[in-house]
Amino acid sequence: MTKKLYLSKNKKIWGVCGGFAEYLDMDPTVVRLLYLLLLILTGVIPLTIFYIIAALVMPKK
Repeated sequence: MTKKLYLSKNKKIWGVCGGFAEYLDMDPTVVRLLYLLLLILTGVIPLTIFYIIAALVMPKK
């Protein structure tokens, strides 16, 4: 069985982090905290652009 990446219904904004958490079988809170940490470490713009593109490209479940 293959896994597919979808926007999650367990969402705070658009469901991107929740979708990655479901895909990776992780707690969505951990994925959101990792995203925030990376957002701070890399600067706001690159991961914000990635998040918006992912939200537009990832299909809804």
